[in-house]
Amino acid sequence: MSFPVLDRVPGQTGAMAFLRGAAERPHHAYVFAGPEGSGKSLAARAFAAALLCHAGGCGECRDCRLADEDHHPNEFLVEPEGRDIHVDTIRAEVWQPAYRTAPEPGRKVFLLREADRLSPQAADTLLKVLEEPPADAVLVLLSARAHELPDTVLSRCHVVTFTALPEAFVVDELVRSGADEVRARLAARLAGGNLGRARRLAGSDEGMRFREAARSAIELAAGGPAGALDAAGVVLQAAADYRKGMKDDLATDLAPFLDDRGRPEEAYRGAIRRIETRFQRRERRAERDYVDWVLLGISALLRDSVAAEVGGGLEVLLNPDLAGEQAGARLSVVRATRGMAAVEEARAALAEDINLNTRLVLERAFLRLGEVAA
Repeated sequence: MSFPVLDRVPGQTGAMAFLRGAAERPHHAYVFAGPEGSGKSLAARAFAAALLCHAGGCGECRDCRLADEDHHPNEFLVEPEGRDIHVDTIRAEVWQPAYRTAPEPGRKVFLLREADRLSPQAADTLLKVLEEPPADAVLVLLSARAHELPDTVLSRCHVVTFTALPEAFVVDELVRSGADEVRARLAARLAGGNLGRARRLAGSDEGMRFREAARSAIELAAGGPAGALDAAGVVLQAAADYRKGMKDDLATDLAPFLDDRGRPEEAYRGAIRRIETRFQRRERRAERDYVDWVLLGISALLRDSVAAEVGGGLEVLLNPDLAGEQAGARLSVVRATRGMAAVEEARAALAEDINLNTRLVLERAFLRLGEVAA
């Protein structure tokens, strides 16, 4: 079989050649290892479609479409809750369904994103499935830090390696997908070679809107303590607005599993519960993720201020479209650098502990930014 759906993953010729062979006679477990943005998630969805499609991974049928959206009833998606993937999650979403009959005829596919975040207890539970795998189950573990996976888990999986994508390649892919070349270059640069993130940035004006909050926050924070507190409010409001914009997503996700009267079809109640749970998790993460995007935007703007100050041209700027109106223009090189350090510390703190008060972390960072601007 040719598995056309696997042709949709660009820039990873070696990995996809391996997966074409694997789709014919799949092993029970794989680790997709490679840097963020290298296409692991896209490849995992395509591989799941190839395994679940009854027409050889055609890329067009219901099975392929649902797998591409992570909504196939026989597809089980596991993601970290906070810092870790907990043992209860692995029991409920991998161990138990692995040994049950699939909701629809065919294989069951389990996708574990950021698998290096498995807690020790979760890894032990997953190991039981890997040691006695059901004949109809395939597990795919995705990780940018595969070396942090327990050896007992790693040794029972086939490792598929994904390489980093050059910026020029990301630009070409975005242009091929219909993006304007200038916007494609901007998105690729801001995304740091992360193809998935670059596609989101280039897809619409909404994708770049976080920069507006970033610019406003810098200007406010540079005005002193009162402005720093206002800057935190601006970022939090932008994040809340982003979360509100997700409200229609759940209805769209559930639509394929409802009857003509809009009621859940009995056969898909389990799939519907998984989609609802996944949406609730995504919604909880949404504000924190958007805050991180804004902080990353602030770092990029301060970095561009430093680059411009030392004579760098447009080719070295992360935001070349904003050249001449940099939000950090009021800061010296030393002060902008210190401001970047404060912002990156805030990003690291929020990523490390989801229970931190986001407003307090932001206020502290912006107060420090205001101090260096004074």
